[in-house]
Amino acid sequence: MTHSAPDRAGAATSGEYHLAQLNVGRIKYAKDSPEMADFIGALDYINGLAEESDGFVWRLKDDNGNAMGYSLFDEETLPNLSVWQDAESLFHFVYKTAHTDYLARRKEWFHMPTEGHMVLWWVPAGHQPTLDEAGERLAYLREHGPTPMAFTFKRAFGPDGEAFTVSAKPVPA
Repeated sequence: MTHSAPDRAGAATSGEYHLAQLNVGRIKYAKDSPEMADFIGALDYINGLAEESDGFVWRLKDDNGNAMGYSLFDEETLPNLSVWQDAESLFHFVYKTAHTDYLARRKEWFHMPTEGHMVLWWVPAGHQPTLDEAGERLAYLREHGPTPMAFTFKRAFGPDGEAFTVSAKPVPA
């Protein structure tokens, strides 16, 4: 398979590829417990914020419009699986929006990870990765470290396999 060279960090020149991301967290409490109420209550807001974000393409949803009906590896490990146009768009959403308020509170709801909990990889535009595919990418990252097949924001690769540095998109004035 041939890859287009990025015209800017992480973006394929013709939009042939999108960036898939999986992050997982092991919940400390039952999903319906009072301790999880703030997290569960914020899901619609945060998911809506993602969907309205520049560069958002797709996210895994269950019948309730979120991914709480899914688990990965075991019943306590909740997945978040989405696809973005490029790494900068995802980075901006994760670290430069109201999402960071909830990210800062993750210790309230989730056990601290003891191994890699987030993975990025390129998919053909239009492809919606499955949880099995995403789980395989995370397992690959955990075993091999960041490579063009499975990587992180700290050590990222473009669709062409070349390393690049991820930074947030500038905020429009």
